[in-house]
Amino acid sequence: MLTVTDAAKKQSLRLMEDEQKEGFFIRVGVQGGGCSGLMYQLTFDNQENEGDMSFENNGVKVVVDKKSYLYLVGTTLDFSGGLNGKGFVFQNPNADRTCGCGESFSV
Repeated sequence: MLTVTDAAKKQSLRLMEDEQKEGFFIRVGVQGGGCSGLMYQLTFDNQENEGDMSFENNGVKVVVDKKSYLYLVGTTLDFSGGLNGKGFVFQNPNADRTCGCGESFSV
């Protein structure tokens, strides 16, 4: 399961409203790439695929494909705003190493 902080919830709901994505959910995934080997993916989607893992946390629906879930179990999705904010931030207890920007990791 992924945890969604209040800040991530607020920002994701605001973005979905701004982009007129009513009925959409957050899709989180992992793909190869980045300076540490694996990169996070975060999009809004309205279609679940066979094998997806779906759950709700803090009033937000999150969907993860089965392969990515193995890398993301226990992860917290946060949002860091302001002048030095990074946007959406993943706090992944499974990551052995992350890059400086926090967008890629290795296990």
